[in-house]
Amino acid sequence: MDLPLERRVSRNGHAPAGLDVTIRPARLADLDALVALEHAAFATDRAERRAIRHALGSPSMSLLAAVAQDAGEEILVGAATLERRRTSLVARLSSIAVSPARAGHGLGSLLLDAAETDTLDHDRRRLRLEVRADNGAGIRLYERHGYTRYGTKPDYYEDGMEAWCYEKVLAPR
Repeated sequence: MDLPLERRVSRNGHAPAGLDVTIRPARLADLDALVALEHAAFATDRAERRAIRHALGSPSMSLLAAVAQDAGEEILVGAATLERRRTSLVARLSSIAVSPARAGHGLGSLLLDAAETDTLDHDRRRLRLEVRADNGAGIRLYERHGYTRYGTKPDYYEDGMEAWCYEKVLAPR
């Protein structure tokens, strides 16, 4: 089952920091903005343009775009990429990115909530992810949302940093 064309996501009915943010499936027209977001959000381990384009058209992946309205224009402020295998009830959050200019406004939580909803909408019951061991903000986000650390992957990132592995069992909403 696909996400509705657009889904407004907010905690307690309010968009973070007064932003009107919509989470929707990313489109091919978002490709340039997605690549720019990837470069702005990550210093290393960036997804290449080709991989982002693949995710946009893959039936086993979801690429969610967080867009804000600014003077009547949509501005991409975040994205989340999920992967699924046909034979598994586990989905993987392979990336969550927030524009550095919008960091600290709750967009990571909104994207994570949308990723969990997308996981359930695709009949998966668990969501897994890896996060850099030195990414304190990411670790706090996942732990606040009920993710449990179940392991590590040494030398996982380009610079040799280890990854901490997290998982959450999702309850149908």
